[in-house]
Amino acid sequence: MNIPSLTRSCPLRRNHPNPNLFGNRSMRFEGYAVGPSDLSRSSTLEYLSVPSNKYFIPFNSVLIFCLSLSFNLHQIMPRKVRETFLFVFTSVFIFFTFSLYLSRNTTTIVNIIPLKQILTTHSSSNSAINVNRYLTANSAIQEDQHEQHVIRQVITSPPPSSLYPFIKPDSILFPDWEILNVINDNGNENHHLLLSDSGNKFLCLFDKSLTSPEIYAGILPFSNQSMFKCIFPNRLRRFLPYFSPILIDNSSPETVLESQSMLSESSNKEIMLRWKFLVYESLSTDTDVILFVKGVNNRQGINRSPSEFRCIFSNNNNNFVITEVISSYQEVFRCIKPEINATLFRDNDQIKVSLGIRGGERVVPSVAYYTLPAPSLTGDNKKFLLCACTMVHNVAKFLREWVYYHSKIGVDKFILYDNGSDDNLDEVISKLREENYQVEKILWPWPKTQEAGFSHSATYANATCTWMMYVDVDEFIFSPSWLHPSSSSPMSIRSLLPSSSSHHNNQRRVGQISIKCYEFGPSNQRSNPVEGVTQGYSCRRKIDSRHKSIVLLDGINTSLLNVIHHFELKQGYRNKKLSLDEMVINHYKYQAWSEFRLKFRRRVSAYVIDWKEGLNPNSKDRAPGLGFEPVEPKGWVHRFCDVHDNRLKMVTKEWFGSSTGRMAWQLNQTN
Repeated sequence: MNIPSLTRSCPLRRNHPNPNLFGNRSMRFEGYAVGPSDLSRSSTLEYLSVPSNKYFIPFNSVLIFCLSLSFNLHQIMPRKVRETFLFVFTSVFIFFTFSLYLSRNTTTIVNIIPLKQILTTHSSSNSAINVNRYLTANSAIQEDQHEQHVIRQVITSPPPSSLYPFIKPDSILFPDWEILNVINDNGNENHHLLLSDSGNKFLCLFDKSLTSPEIYAGILPFSNQSMFKCIFPNRLRRFLPYFSPILIDNSSPETVLESQSMLSESSNKEIMLRWKFLVYESLSTDTDVILFVKGVNNRQGINRSPSEFRCIFSNNNNNFVITEVISSYQEVFRCIKPEINATLFRDNDQIKVSLGIRGGERVVPSVAYYTLPAPSLTGDNKKFLLCACTMVHNVAKFLREWVYYHSKIGVDKFILYDNGSDDNLDEVISKLREENYQVEKILWPWPKTQEAGFSHSATYANATCTWMMYVDVDEFIFSPSWLHPSSSSPMSIRSLLPSSSSHHNNQRRVGQISIKCYEFGPSNQRSNPVEGVTQGYSCRRKIDSRHKSIVLLDGINTSLLNVIHHFELKQGYRNKKLSLDEMVINHYKYQAWSEFRLKFRRRVSAYVIDWKEGLNPNSKDRAPGLGFEPVEPKGWVHRFCDVHDNRLKMVTKEWFGSSTGRMAWQLNQTN
């Protein structure tokens, strides 16, 4: 659509008392680029916007000019033409006036500065600039897929001293219309306590005075930000753009009314962050900073060059530092560590970190903050030989069996990346700790980020773990030799781990051990077996399937690239594959339907399609013969049963059975 030039149709610049006010600078209304020569929708260029008060179009000047134009036309035009023209002109004028009145709180005129000036001019490894010249603090520009113009996305933070009358969080729209609200409260412990003890008294307040209950979701472990979840109301899902809610205290009617009044002002509305394009986490090492970014490297096996990006570190004082990106794989980007000095940043500054994209000239919106390198997991500098890491969601009822068993065969510590559990996981972990099991939970709310979570763990746990075993809670490592134990074959997977002196100078060191899997079926079970999966499921498919890995953390490539539970290794390291006679993983994949149907909720991998989507029906991740809806197939309880395999059932019965008939993990368990 071609829109007439503002200066041609209403030449304010020529008639204005101060024509130099307009100069050659472009201005921007919300969604439009406004300049001395034309008024048009923004296309492919993206900008960083800095608010300015000196550029404005006085409405009285428009009125005087248009009245003057009407008077002149009255004198020079024939009557019929004049009447027609005046009717059209009056209609347009009334419409224009009414539009200005309705949009008086949404029209913003700002300076437009190409981001390219930042990403190209300041491209040294550690450039420091005052952001006042280029970038509004905590702002980013992002192009909404549904609206083809550029939207100014402002990320704000509430004052840490008070919750009232409302909180304006960073709101992220997740799949299934779930909203994660991240509250930047500067690590205020009183704030955390007040939020976590709030019960259900907080609400998400949306546009049109719609509300949704808030559920406390914990504290992000690395940035120390509080989180709440709520559901986006059905009535608002048809209207773009999607505006962020505010968090209000429902126990005070006055607060609710005040918040509704505030939110009704258009200037207070902010666009929600979209999960498909976001810097969601960061992790610092002694030498660099790792960013975890959604929506840049979208296709598996195709990674953009690190030269296309810059890392941007900024604080609330409008100062920032730009560093080079040295690695770009999957959702993991490694940046040169910034030199944080007292001139730009104070000791207590919170420093937000984001990713600048060259070429497209964009900054990825961010909720991630730069922090110091992660401390030791235990604080006593003890490095465990073997740890186990997995990503979990509502696995509390399976966890005790999994921890008991793998601790028995040599695992020292368990690290769980909690992907939004709402069962009694914390209670189960607390009980395991009381029994002297080393179990750590890391809150990881980000959906479909299994690969990124494993990359995170490979760096985070490196100070305390030598080897890391990546298996799920429904997977159990087993050696057939344990059926007939002897002194020469200890019942432990630790014996498989090569020592540092076990390789010769002319050979590559073993950096990863791959173990094949057997997939077990429902085994005629119609509900979860109370004695545990190792006792309840004993019938499997004949052929083995995918493998899982035990990885030497020091041998992982700096890219942190991983696919299906195995990592890319550094040069000088190799992968060792075990035979089915040496070691195997019993994967209790196809359980009773009441449990298996939960897999339809969401797949954890970033590159695996959710089962409800009618795409890639032949994927190995899917259950053979299963459709796209969680409907129990006929004869499910008898499926995937080619071989009756009771070997692990017998071993676990011997190790963990009791005279009461109950297994050890059933004793003293929480309900």
